[in-house]
Amino acid sequence: MADDPKNQHRETPPNFTPTKVKFEVYGEEMIEKLVKSGGNSGRVYLPPDWIGRHVKIIRID
Repeated sequence: MADDPKNQHRETPPNFTPTKVKFEVYGEEMIEKLVKSGGNSGRVYLPPDWIGRHVKIIRID
């Protein structure tokens, strides 16, 4: 359904200047890592005991 707005890709406006925002998140653990190349995308390896857990990824730079 191409007419469904939920399925349309959002494009960045040409004059868009990114600004920093503050997130407040509650969780169990935090790991800071560098994203590495993984084919056509980025990749971050996490500990095996995190498999099946929900995570949130926040880009900081």
